[in-house]
Amino acid sequence: MSPANMYQPMGYILDLGGKRVRPLLTLIACDLFNGTIQHALPSAMAVELFHNFSLIHDDILDKAPLRRANPTVHEKWNTDIAILSGDGMLVKAYDVLAQSQQQHIGYLLPLFSKTGMEVCEGQQMDMDFETQEKVSVEAYIQMITYKTAVLLGCSLQMGAICANTSYQTQQHVYEFGKHIGIAFQLLDDVLDVFAENENFGKQIGGDIIANKKTYLLLKALELANPAQLQQLQALCQMPNSLKDEKVKQVTALYLALNVKELALNEANKHTSIALQHLQEIEADEVKKDHLKAFALQLLNRNK
Repeated sequence: MSPANMYQPMGYILDLGGKRVRPLLTLIACDLFNGTIQHALPSAMAVELFHNFSLIHDDILDKAPLRRANPTVHEKWNTDIAILSGDGMLVKAYDVLAQSQQQHIGYLLPLFSKTGMEVCEGQQMDMDFETQEKVSVEAYIQMITYKTAVLLGCSLQMGAICANTSYQTQQHVYEFGKHIGIAFQLLDDVLDVFAENENFGKQIGGDIIANKKTYLLLKALELANPAQLQQLQALCQMPNSLKDEKVKQVTALYLALNVKELALNEANKHTSIALQHLQEIEADEVKKDHLKAFALQLLNRNK
């Protein structure tokens, strides 16, 4: 398609793969309530296009060099091309969603737009945190709820809408997805620091290098004694030329303060809330078990 410099990056990021979690959730939710899968396909494609649009722009804002173990779009092309290609994917997402069944569009479109705005709000909160001296753990949870979790909830609710379920049922499936999304992001924070290189598609310690106010850092700042706090603050000022040493020392502080375990416990809490909402849903128990298994596999857990 022409112009190639706009369309090739779109195909590039989609071809990088990933788990396709969001469109899968849309289709799973539609099937959970015995809906017609074909009716949910436009929603599934729309959420995947939106997700990848947001990744292109997030990587620019985060100055991330890697995405799924490959160069990010702005690194492979340039920032201007990446912005425009991302914009094009957002337009395509709405174009695809407009192909939904007529009786569903009036419910799908407001949900999709609301979620899109919340994702933008979450990204702005994340950027605002960079210049705020103090950020609470509660504010951080709100930020990741908007930036990451609401799109998982939206994906499931869109599938439920396409299956003509009640609003109450839609809310339970939305909350299930939202809390799974919060847990997912908390675990992503942990992986950013503690993952093995061969098992992680992003730069290890990238959040530490960028001084991102993650759950781990906020908890460390909260729990550190005066000497540890002074060390942590000094490490945050360390130049990028010493990034490897910075990652090593901050990681050691995280281990000493047990913030990894605290993050895992917080993720477990939100997983439990999600499963409570799933329990409230009236649907085939076998299909519910499949959704539960899919979510726990996403979180790499077995209970």
